[in-house]
Amino acid sequence: MSDVRHVLVLPDRDSAEEVVEALRERFEVVEEPRLVRDALAGEDDAEDAQWLVVLRDEDERLDPGEMDRLAGEWEGWREEP
Repeated sequence: MSDVRHVLVLPDRDSAEEVVEALRERFEVVEEPRLVRDALAGEDDAEDAQWLVVLRDEDERLDPGEMDRLAGEWEGWREEP
């Protein structure tokens, strides 16, 4: 097994939560992805933060292109490792 992770960057918490639900429905992801708030240095306003969905994919069964397209549906993207 490898230590492959997908990091999806979303514009807000609601989008991130919807992506987590879509991961469960579309890709039958069993392990709960982690949600992480990522604010720029010095930014305290929640509107200036991005949200990360971090998903382990040790078996490498999730296609990176599909992960990027999924995030794109919520105006986000997949961060390249």
